Amino acid sequence: MTASPDALRQAPLYRVLHALAKGETSSEALTGACLAAIARDGHLNAWTWVDAAGALAAARASDDRRAEGKPLGRLDGVPIAVTDAFDIAGMPTSLGLPGHPGLAEQDAHVVRRLRGAGAVFLGKTNLDEAAFGTVGRNPHFGDVRNPVLPDRAAGGASGGSAAALAAGHAVVALGTDTLGATRIPAAFCGLVGHKPTLGELSARGMAPALRRLDCPGLLARAVQDIGLVLPVLAGYDAGDPRSRKRRVPLAPPDWVPGELKAGVVADLSALGVDAAVVENFSAVMARVAAVFGSALPVALEIAPLEVAATRRAALLLMEAEILAAHEARLGGASTRLRWLLDFALRKSAADAARAHRRLDGHVVQVRRLFEQFDVLLLPTVASPPPAWGAEEPANLADLTALASLAGCPALSLPLPGGLGLQLVGAPGSDLRLIELAGILASVADTGE
Repeated sequence: MTASPDALRQAPLYRVLHALAKGETSSEALTGACLAAIARDGHLNAWTWVDAAGALAAARASDDRRAEGKPLGRLDGVPIAVTDAFDIAGMPTSLGLPGHPGLAEQDAHVVRRLRGAGAVFLGKTNLDEAAFGTVGRNPHFGDVRNPVLPDRAAGGASGGSAAALAAGHAVVALGTDTLGATRIPAAFCGLVGHKPTLGELSARGMAPALRRLDCPGLLARAVQDIGLVLPVLAGYDAGDPRSRKRRVPLAPPDWVPGELKAGVVADLSALGVDAAVVENFSAVMARVAAVFGSALPVALEIAPLEVAATRRAALLLMEAEILAAHEARLGGASTRLRWLLDFALRKSAADAARAHRRLDGHVVQVRRLFEQFDVLLLPTVASPPPAWGAEEPANLADLTALASLAGCPALSLPLPGGLGLQLVGAPGSDLRLIELAGILASVADTGE
């Protein structure tokens, strides 16, 4: 039995792994189909760098290993898209900025883990300039187009990875997530997006946007795929000062849905969330209520957390970080980015200290929430995907920021119309979130 490489490039990871293991296709054929799709879809502006020769060579090597019965790991031969914020040896890392930064000498830590599992790297995907944006806008490589909703924004900052995966250019994708940069484009492009617990995946070799919050993120077509890739990437890295050294593994997926204490964000309109998003979220919660049995979700108001104000404090720190880390490459930056960064130049060290103190307060407040709840449920985005070329909404990341600012894991399930259902758990509850997300996806029309 054979499987069409062109069909498999658009299939969930678990189906691709089965096909490769059973010999229904080869990595070379699958990689070739992905590269052909990338070449056809140049209008999407999803890629900043494509290494066709390197990818095909890696695919052939994978096929040789499988023929000998010696695959490297669970991802051997799987074509993967990587956001252009991670170092891949022999490729440039642009971070969406102009000019040629030179070729990376070594892999980022998560890239090394993927390479060790046999993944095939197709190249680098486009992102917002300096990873500072939520709609996929880049004046140097072109704005990322949404292959699912062509008249709408693709989301950002990891919009290129989301567009590439949604268009069948790769089987899974690696993104960044500082304040929602994986989950927002996942929602806009109809994908599953996961931001792990801060420090669970090393950020070494990832171009910094805000080290305090920077986190690699995962994009996939199915919840199950997240569970397959996360263990490959997770683990302590002494080279990352924020890497999470655990005395025990991630909490096991042992939640009983009917006994869960779920908090459902209820004051969405007061938070400025679009009416269409509020209506959609209410309808979804009505469909999934049966999952929780007698332990009905509890209405929760998060306005007292003042997430939007804390996110703005984080943006000040992010602007300062970009100036400090990438100053040598900002000469050709857009007027918009320079204007944003100038704000940080006008601030003082005391302003930065106050911003850090505000973020610390948010961490404590969210910890207290998880003394009352096991999981929080809320929309992924505050508004539907804006029209292509429209002004970037100021509050688009307010709902994803809740988890990011506290270092919590969060998972976004796709909903029709470029929306998403977001699950947030306490630090370390990643596997539990993945299991619950799989259950919710099976009873709700998530498009997953």
